[in-house]
Amino acid sequence: METASVTSKGQVTIPKEIRQKLGIREGSKVEFAVVGKHLELRVQPPNGVMQTTAPASGYGMVKSRRNSVPVDLDPASLLKP
Repeated sequence: METASVTSKGQVTIPKEIRQKLGIREGSKVEFAVVGKHLELRVQPPNGVMQTTAPASGYGMVKSRRNSVPVDLDPASLLKP
């Protein structure tokens, strides 16, 4: 179990390993709930949407700024004789 100190302003640094595991980064929203005699910290999903499954592939996620190369392009035709 990780421990951290509370500052005079009531701030606590979440350990790096925990931030990475939960995907917490600058700007992430968290909520606090008192449950019995302990505190729960819950990470709110970005934009209020929770992704429940990972995408099957990354196809189409990244768009190029360059024009696509024609399928029938012969690279040898680009070389000067």
